[in-house]
Amino acid sequence: MKLIINGDVNKYYVQMLCMIYFPGAKFGEDEEETPDNPTLELKIAQDEVGIDVYAELRYKDKICSSQKHADYSEELTRDRTMKLAVGEAVLAAAGELTGYRPSWGMLTGVRPSKVAMEMLLSGMSKTRVKRHMTSDYFAIPKKSALATEVALNEMKIIGKPTARDCSVYISIPFCPTRCAYCSFVSYSSKKLLSLIPDYLMRLEAEIKDMFAMIKRLGLNLKTVYIGGGTPTILTAPQLESLLGTIYDCYDVSQLEEYTLEAGRPDTITADKLAAAKKFGVGRISVNPQTLNDELLSSIGRAHTADDFFKAYDIARNVGIDCVNTDLIAGLPGDSFRTFSESFDKILALRPENITVHTFCVKKAAELCQHDVYSRNGGDAGKCVDYSQIKSMQAGYKPYYMYRQKNTVGNYENVGFALEGHEGRYNIYMMEEVHSIFAAGAGAVTKLVKYGGGKGNKSVITRLFNAKYPYEYLADDRREDIEAKTIQFYEEHVFSSDNT
Repeated sequence: MKLIINGDVNKYYVQMLCMIYFPGAKFGEDEEETPDNPTLELKIAQDEVGIDVYAELRYKDKICSSQKHADYSEELTRDRTMKLAVGEAVLAAAGELTGYRPSWGMLTGVRPSKVAMEMLLSGMSKTRVKRHMTSDYFAIPKKSALATEVALNEMKIIGKPTARDCSVYISIPFCPTRCAYCSFVSYSSKKLLSLIPDYLMRLEAEIKDMFAMIKRLGLNLKTVYIGGGTPTILTAPQLESLLGTIYDCYDVSQLEEYTLEAGRPDTITADKLAAAKKFGVGRISVNPQTLNDELLSSIGRAHTADDFFKAYDIARNVGIDCVNTDLIAGLPGDSFRTFSESFDKILALRPENITVHTFCVKKAAELCQHDVYSRNGGDAGKCVDYSQIKSMQAGYKPYYMYRQKNTVGNYENVGFALEGHEGRYNIYMMEEVHSIFAAGAGAVTKLVKYGGGKGNKSVITRLFNAKYPYEYLADDRREDIEAKTIQFYEEHVFSSDNT
């Protein structure tokens, strides 16, 4: 897609607006204007009073345009005013050309609930926030209501974070097979799986160093999350060794939450989950994605629906306190009938958490080789609506939400929970309210000095571990990461009066 921008606006924001209407679009400096390649031309003029935006969209010999004006106000920064004016102009032109109205309007970011939370923290009522999200950002009313409800539930969990709060993420980047929709750094070949014993030895050493640093800095550890990949690809003795290392480093009974993302049902056994229970894990994920066997096979999952039910029963029999299950709406080949059947079966189990993702087309995924981009999303919208209505009718609350680019229909991913069983790590990580220390290949430590969410900017620094397991085994950057972590806390936390 070709962009012609005359004016001072964030180009990435404009690209994200365009991808709502042209999912999968690519933007290069050498893109040419042709009838089959959409072209957006923006002309932006600013003065002391406000901003004028002219948007013209040309595609397949059709031209649609829109002219918008926005006055500056005390309530909005000039940058926010610019985004609102540009967003309104682009949506008007693109909507006329395509006949499509995106359910989230001009909200392109990962966290639409963040917009609602900022308004709530400024003192707006729930009703006024929903009205603003619909009138200013053009989100449809049910999405405005969802974002506001999620923000309210997140605020209850977050409370008043301190600069010394933190969480830990531990990466196990190995899987039994690679899902066709996945782009995560995870490995399933026999050669790479043979690295696991050496990987665990290195990982456990890093965990010991990391927990020692957390203790030395006097931080308050709130949650631990072991993710992947598929952590339960480890054998029971390997899992015992990993969990035992964490147990020896920290009194896990003091944690708000301790999660093991078991994930793939075909890797779950009673002895593995017994080890998890023994060492204090209180929350696991058992993720079928769908309960349609034909669809499971087509997306590269080496398990059946029956395998999922067996794994779920193991979790219950072992006595894990909180179980999460994941489903994906909009998978290629899925339909509203098969999705709703899967969802009803999950709901009948009454897990403490249900997370519904919308299928997202990722460049590194196998399915990206096929034409799977979808502006309208087919049945995905009906599936998403069904999951949200049925969840709330069954007593679940939406507590966590995020969005990704190139998601079919431009829909969202939402976590639902029974009261008191919200996945706290998910909220802390997504809302960036405290530091997340990360160990393992591909892991990213995110150091945070939280700004408070009332227009005050947070200070965030990211520190990257080696991406691939074989690189991680030879990596020597740990001392540098620790030095930069200590420097961050000395400059932004210990020097502050708010600690």
